Amino acid sequence: MDIPKDLSAENVTFSKEKNILNDIAAETKDAPGYGSLSEDELMEKVENILLEKIKEGEKQAYFQLGLFYYEQSIMDKALVYFERSREFDYQSLYMLSIMLYDGIGCKPDTVRKTEARKRRAVEYIRKIANTTEKRAKHLVCAAQYNLGRAYFQGYGVDRQSDTDAERYWLLSADDGNPRASVKAQATLGMFYSREETRNLKQAFFWHSEACGNGSLESQGALGVMYEYGIGVRRNTDSAYVCMKGAADRGNVYAMGNLVAHYYRRKLYTKAADLASRVSQLTDVDLIARETDCIPSFIRKGIALASFYYARCLHEGFGAKKDEGEAKRYYSRSYQFDPDTCAALQTKTQHGLM
Repeated sequence: MDIPKDLSAENVTFSKEKNILNDIAAETKDAPGYGSLSEDELMEKVENILLEKIKEGEKQAYFQLGLFYYEQSIMDKALVYFERSREFDYQSLYMLSIMLYDGIGCKPDTVRKTEARKRRAVEYIRKIANTTEKRAKHLVCAAQYNLGRAYFQGYGVDRQSDTDAERYWLLSADDGNPRASVKAQATLGMFYSREETRNLKQAFFWHSEACGNGSLESQGALGVMYEYGIGVRRNTDSAYVCMKGAADRGNVYAMGNLVAHYYRRKLYTKAADLASRVSQLTDVDLIARETDCIPSFIRKGIALASFYYARCLHEGFGAKKDEGEAKRYYSRSYQFDPDTCAALQTKTQHGLM
């Protein structure tokens, strides 16, 4: 298992502020004369209330309004209010850093200006990652993860550095603390699985920690590690439990590997049934947003399922034999992940499938 360059940001859930926004909306809707407001009218009222709070000098209303716009996907306005309050509100500074780094709400720009924007974002992330302020305590681990991401991707920093990425991810993961960044824990599991930084025992440790703390990505990864004996003694029962649990929660990579698990055990009907469903998936970006799984692994999962479904169709295993359809699904496997398809094709040619 490699670690992709397209790591996503660690997003913090600002539950307190969201509750405040929900309370304002509820109070507005329950106010006399406002009971028949449409959703758009209600949102306009909430916006006006927050703008009035800002005029009255309530500093926290800047972040609340920025978060309101962010939740409504009005990103340009969100950026404005996070920018206006970044000097006195760490939460605004955090959201601003994420938006600037990933270009959310920013206009398309030249390569040079984009790099300058990312450098400014990293400056803000670093400030949060290194702060000892109590009011920013809940942001520190997430900021450390994002700073590690910047070093790993080589954006907004002086140079790409696996060493610095690892250092900040270890700080962020906090030895598996459930209150730390679970995303950092899962990322370390992938980091120690790659050829350049391989330490499979550490990979297993960090995926185990992340899985225990709720990571869907790591739950699927653990299943694969148990299935093939990677960093741990091979255990097909544990492999099945992890892969089935992750698949049931929406992990497409786990689904693809579960198909392979069934196929190898000649449970062809189960393999064909699951493979036929997974191979129909198309919107990788939507799945990534809904599951918080990495897009490249989602593509691998679809490629795995498509190839095994093609084998079932080609051989008549668990499905009616149809060589024409088999060719279509072989092509679909290649379309989603050429490397996965090529590796499986090689196994087929050597009689290993």
